[in-house]
Amino acid sequence: MAAKSVGLPCPDYKRVHQGFKLAYTEMVNKYPCFGFAAKMPNIVWWKTCVRDSFVRAGYEYDEETFEKIFRRIYASFGSSAPYTVFPDSQPFLRWAREKGIKVGIISNAEYRYQDVILPALGLNQGTEWDFGVFSGLEGVEKPDPRIYEIALQRAGNIAPEETLHVGDSMRKDYVPARSVGMNALLLDRFRTPDAEEWRKSGAIVLPDLVAVQELLCSEKSASAC
Repeated sequence: MAAKSVGLPCPDYKRVHQGFKLAYTEMVNKYPCFGFAAKMPNIVWWKTCVRDSFVRAGYEYDEETFEKIFRRIYASFGSSAPYTVFPDSQPFLRWAREKGIKVGIISNAEYRYQDVILPALGLNQGTEWDFGVFSGLEGVEKPDPRIYEIALQRAGNIAPEETLHVGDSMRKDYVPARSVGMNALLLDRFRTPDAEEWRKSGAIVLPDLVAVQELLCSEKSASAC
């Protein structure tokens, strides 16, 4: 769409998608946490990644043309346009906060998620969540257990056994959260084949946040819910 907007033919989706996966993986390995340690500006990190994505897909543009394409892509992914919020997310987060549960977000995401994207999606600090720990701002990312330790500190130095981490990745979410002493469970929204192995390993696996709320209510008195 960005290429078409400047009058160019639409690139092949599969080629660009594959090119992006390769380019993104290389950038993550060379400049983790969106260039945090290298003090690379966020926009430079993404510009390098996007340019390499197109090159790997077989599309090379002159500097002026690429700049127009990139600016459109960067602006789009810094808005609510490409994202969809699961319908159970906002009700669950608000319910949790209303019950006095401190809600935090741990994400391998750049700074715009905190400042721009989540608010644009109606997920606001103070109504849906209390604090965020984003890899692009902290310089550490999942599955490094340190990002979970930062979250515990950010929550007020609470004991890990008093927390519950909800994620959807055994490697990036469940294992590191458990390694620092947190309670944890996994969501299987799309019936992944891996879910059965998750269960065999002892993990609680639930289909959505409605089920998480029901679980939390079952562990408290009915009046608390």
